[in-house]
Amino acid sequence: MVILNYLRDFISNDIVRVALLSVVISQSIKVLLMLILDHKIQKERILGDGGMPSSHSAVVTSIACLTGYIYGFDSHLFGIAFIFAYIVMHDAKGVRFETGKQAEMLNDIVDLFIKMGQPDISPEKKLKEFVGHTPMQVLAGFCLGLIIGTLYYTFII
Repeated sequence: MVILNYLRDFISNDIVRVALLSVVISQSIKVLLMLILDHKIQKERILGDGGMPSSHSAVVTSIACLTGYIYGFDSHLFGIAFIFAYIVMHDAKGVRFETGKQAEMLNDIVDLFIKMGQPDISPEKKLKEFVGHTPMQVLAGFCLGLIIGTLYYTFII
């Protein structure tokens, strides 16, 4: 019974709800954009990293935005949410983006070794290349998060 109360409280938390809503909307936009551009549904875009817009940026921005509206933009909670959002977005366009570029290069080297007849390399063990974001993808996620957080506060709370 106590666990159900905690679960109910968790599900009714507006910060959690806006975060989940941001994930669903941003990932849906990714799938739709890829469908328009490639004329096929890429299943890995449904929950995958990378792409336009950055769902990480949308989520942390909507959380920070809603936190500011609820608790005040001068509150400690907003300050924490803002710093958290900045770190996540900086990481998405920096470290994770570079990791994806390195994975792409390493996968190309593995492909070259396979073509040269290297038997000990498995093409099934490729590294994920689509893990980070360009600055434009992060900016789009940031804008989407502002919109979602503001609309959530305006119409749902």
